Amino acid sequence: MENTEKVVNGFQFMPPSLGAWIGKDIPAEPFSGNIPWTPLKKPISETNFSLMTSAGISMKTDTPFDVKREKREPAWGDPSSRQIPASASKKDIDVNHLHINTDYIKQDINVILPLNRFKEFEQEGIIGRLTSNCYSYYGFQPDPSELLTQTMPKVAGQMQAENVEAVLLTPA
Repeated sequence: MENTEKVVNGFQFMPPSLGAWIGKDIPAEPFSGNIPWTPLKKPISETNFSLMTSAGISMKTDTPFDVKREKREPAWGDPSSRQIPASASKKDIDVNHLHINTDYIKQDINVILPLNRFKEFEQEGIIGRLTSNCYSYYGFQPDPSELLTQTMPKVAGQMQAENVEAVLLTPA
């Protein structure tokens, strides 16, 4: 039988020396701890969804993610987040991320933030609704402290205020 296992190279767009430096801190063994899981309380067809990505998407009207600082300080990643309206299209967004090829996202936002697909799901009754805001953050976080203690609690509060019941995370 042919081996069909796919391997993703998360360091493909990184300079080799930086990839080796960061890669030394990634455990070789798969995660074996408990993963927190909360089952849905109602059917997907009645559930309010939001989308979140770590691709560093921002609205063109927003301040972009700070890749200039990361270029000066390669062990730093912008710990902020951006709100992306569910009505956004590729002409409305920008993508700033040093560790992924952003060309595909700029051509079609749906490859990383499937706004149009989820609007279709809503129209077809597959999901309850897509809430009016989705979220993006910068996935390269060598020290995620600020992201976890300051940024994400604010995002969670915004999601609670919008009655988000489930989130699809698309990691970049």
